[in-house]
Amino acid sequence: MTRRDGILREIGLAPLWRLRNRSDAAVDAVAAASTEPVAATAAGPAADGRAARIAAMDWDELMGAVTACRACRLCENRKQAVFGVGDAAADWLFVGEGPGAEEDERGEPFVGQAGRLLDAMLAAIDLRRGRKVYIANAVKCRPPGNRTPEAAETAACFPFLQRQIELIRPRLIVALGKPAAETLLEAEVKVGASRGRLFDFRGIPLIVTYHPAYLLRTPPDKAKAWEDLCLARRTMQRLTKGAG
Repeated sequence: MTRRDGILREIGLAPLWRLRNRSDAAVDAVAAASTEPVAATAAGPAADGRAARIAAMDWDELMGAVTACRACRLCENRKQAVFGVGDAAADWLFVGEGPGAEEDERGEPFVGQAGRLLDAMLAAIDLRRGRKVYIANAVKCRPPGNRTPEAAETAACFPFLQRQIELIRPRLIVALGKPAAETLLEAEVKVGASRGRLFDFRGIPLIVTYHPAYLLRTPPDKAKAWEDLCLARRTMQRLTKGAG
């Protein structure tokens, strides 16, 4: 048993995470077919004074602005804003939907059950949060009842995420779930139809896959998420090789 097999079996993902009826060569073919990015533009409010100010902030200023933000109603019930966590010069950026109850309590994204699954997903492709990986959300405050963030809420928060991306300068973005993908691509997204493709966020390749919370509710789709991770890993290998 390999180290990766042990990781997957320990958290109860095996055998769902094994590719079924799809060889590595087939996954390579998906990656090769996805070499040309699908053009898309970023979502967000108009380039007003607030967005311009955020666009000029350094890390400390940005964190302070997120902590003090009252640009939408999500601030009314939060315990704290959840800024993001990880390597400030990461190659990988994973973007989720928004904080849940445990994240709101602790001030860190993906620390609940979905966070443990995300950590397992990272480990499956030899990654670990904090090591060349940054994790953020489309909105920085918990939506009431963990509902999906509304368009006005993601628009108000987008300048923060955009500035994080500009400061990190990741090689690859992985959008976890529909709200994150729609925020970044400014388009209606169906995750199932968007898988296996490379999108483009301002020159950065972007891959869409399922949110870990969805995978906890729909275990059979973990196999599809594993395919997406294989595509992401192969894409990163090409990007790293090209940069060398």
